[in-house]
Amino acid sequence: MDKECCTCTCGAEVPESELFARLDETLNEYHGKPGNLIPILQIAQVLFGYLPEKVLKYISKDLNIPYSEVAGVVSFYSFFSTHPRGKYLIRVCLGTACYVRGGKEVLNSLKKILKIDVGETTEDRLFSLEVGRCFGACGLAPVILVNEKVHQRVKPSKIADLLAEYKSSEDTEGELQ
Repeated sequence: MDKECCTCTCGAEVPESELFARLDETLNEYHGKPGNLIPILQIAQVLFGYLPEKVLKYISKDLNIPYSEVAGVVSFYSFFSTHPRGKYLIRVCLGTACYVRGGKEVLNSLKKILKIDVGETTEDRLFSLEVGRCFGACGLAPVILVNEKVHQRVKPSKIADLLAEYKSSEDTEGELQ
């Protein structure tokens, strides 16, 4: 392992060697327990912010599980990501009610303003964009989630203002540090 630094999900720069040391603790804790792969992957994703190939191979080797099996689990579950995610994960509901009430237009507006496609992250790693099928808020359609915060009756014309709120909170946080 080299001495590169990574930005963990806490936002701090942490040496990669320290992240792998924490991963080793997790692997030791779950060693030999049935069904250990998913919890280990979840913890690894929290540590690294995503699951790079290097981490998947490390887990595969430690657990003596074929890499293809580990990668298959990661690609099957949508909550795992093999690419860095932004600080703000935007999920657009495209369930029936949201779709009929303009969810697709909301998605297109987000793609245009952020200059990314579904599954991508902005260059500044502030926003990632994903879609969902139903968030259980059909009466409030169209709905988007930003991390865990629900935004209801979203209009494409208001997307820029919504994103500006998150960007300005970044500016404020930067001033406080």
